[in-house]
Amino acid sequence: MQTFKTHTGKAVALLQSNIDTDQILPKQFLKRTEKSGYGEFLFYDWRYDADGNPNENFILNQPCFRTASVLLAGANFGSGSSREHAPWALRDFGFRVIVAASFADIFYNNCFKIGMLPVVLSEEIVAELARRAESSGDYLITADLEKLEISDNKTFRASFQVDDFRRELLLEGLDEIDLTLRFEDEISRYEESRESWLVSIK
Repeated sequence: MQTFKTHTGKAVALLQSNIDTDQILPKQFLKRTEKSGYGEFLFYDWRYDADGNPNENFILNQPCFRTASVLLAGANFGSGSSREHAPWALRDFGFRVIVAASFADIFYNNCFKIGMLPVVLSEEIVAELARRAESSGDYLITADLEKLEISDNKTFRASFQVDDFRRELLLEGLDEIDLTLRFEDEISRYEESRESWLVSIK
């Protein structure tokens, strides 16, 4: 997994509350088995009309926001189904940071597993950042996981919280499998020390 220490990117605002995982990635695109390739289907029902043509009014289709990598989202972002595909789609589209007043718990946890940083700030702050992003197509936000600080290319600066365990995994680029493999030698020694009749049990 890619490490996350600090990221600076163009910000885009999508402040509707309770955006659920079916809106982030509609169910008809869940047939793939790999984790990549979902970005083109992100917010599909909003990005495209019934004939598959781009909706020019949707913010991610506007040229100045197509390269955005910081999403300013409404409260309770990622609610609904627990599907992992939703954060996969956001990450595949190019987002590295999502800022919201609150997240659905499972969605929040899934972000860390793929190297994407969810940041919780107050509704007032998120609304102000969204206002700044909407007024400029070149509004940049920096998320610094080492300092636990988020700032912009103007005057804004604020701290945020991430628990130590998740922070360490992101800083070192470790998913749960990578973390387990760190203890491969200890696991092997334990297995070798077990009684032979226990080792043979499946």
